[in-house]
Amino acid sequence: VLGAGRIVMKERNAEEKRALYWLCCCPCLGAVSIRKLGSYFGSYQELINIEETALEKAQILTSAQKKGFLQWKKEFSRCSSAYDRMGDKRIRFVTPLDLEYPQRLLEISDYPMGLFLYGALPSNDKPSVAVVGARGCSSYGEQIAEAFSKALAAEGVQIISGLAAGIDGAAHRGALKAGQPTFGVLGCGINQCYPPEHYRLFERMKEHGGVLSEFPIGEPPRPRNFPMRNRLISGLADAVLVVEAREKSGSLITAELGLNQGREIFAVPGRVTDPLSKGCNQLIQQGAHMAILPNDILEYLGLKYKKTLIMYEKDVNGLAKKEKMVYSCLDFKPKHIDEILSEAGLPLSECMAALMELELGGYAYRSANHYYGKQL
Repeated sequence: VLGAGRIVMKERNAEEKRALYWLCCCPCLGAVSIRKLGSYFGSYQELINIEETALEKAQILTSAQKKGFLQWKKEFSRCSSAYDRMGDKRIRFVTPLDLEYPQRLLEISDYPMGLFLYGALPSNDKPSVAVVGARGCSSYGEQIAEAFSKALAAEGVQIISGLAAGIDGAAHRGALKAGQPTFGVLGCGINQCYPPEHYRLFERMKEHGGVLSEFPIGEPPRPRNFPMRNRLISGLADAVLVVEAREKSGSLITAELGLNQGREIFAVPGRVTDPLSKGCNQLIQQGAHMAILPNDILEYLGLKYKKTLIMYEKDVNGLAKKEKMVYSCLDFKPKHIDEILSEAGLPLSECMAALMELELGGYAYRSANHYYGKQL
């Protein structure tokens, strides 16, 4: 009898998930509305054949939502077929009915009722940090994001970000360089890589971590989707680290959402004259923790940091005299070769030779159009 009961319960949950898939694909319903409807009617399956009078009585949906939802009822058969085909594309659909649904998300008021997923979800038993920042970041910011993420990941911290250009991509790469999984939250359907230039990273994360979205398959990356996406980035984390952010940016929205969700906020300080540091400096002014080293975050997470990561200049004692001269003229913000020549006071050939040696030794890097900067 007990075995038969478990089978019935398993089948019921399977059909509830199918109904949730259909509801999550409905363009006029959000996570909170879906949850309220399921709670009121006692089942998501009940909504497949719900009558207008019953919806009226529930008083959960607005007139526009009600009208849209009644039209959407006709789409159940199509959605049901699409649900059955998801496995062919290795896409999974995870709901609050599943044990693997992230516990951290259940702590936020508007947790999604369904997640479309490639790969795995962050573990509930390991600490997580969301690393976010400017898309158009500086080379310095990119290095900092990668170095912090690599150090945190090496200590067992799960790195969460949004797979966007700039800081997000650097954070994911840092975790992967540490040989650890990393998790990306998309602002579009799971079947699309956005931005397209992160396709290789997207594919790697499917195997080493996971990529997830609450948006239905095929949903384009609309601007309105990203603030919704940001609440999941912070929601999946114990703390949020902002590396570079302008005064008004999506990263500050993520930090504010994280604060409202009870997450601890960290920010990397920057120059007061740098527009990319204004958002971070503002967060610190408002009470966010200043993040100078990964240790600052690890201490909050209660972890013992095994290695000290020096985020400053490398030891230059082993360099030749001219290489030291050129290195002293460099900064973390790339400089043009003309500026380096003027400061170093060396002929072009000798300066270029020194820069080449510094590049080969990992002391400097070259960006586009003859700009050079210090390598962390």
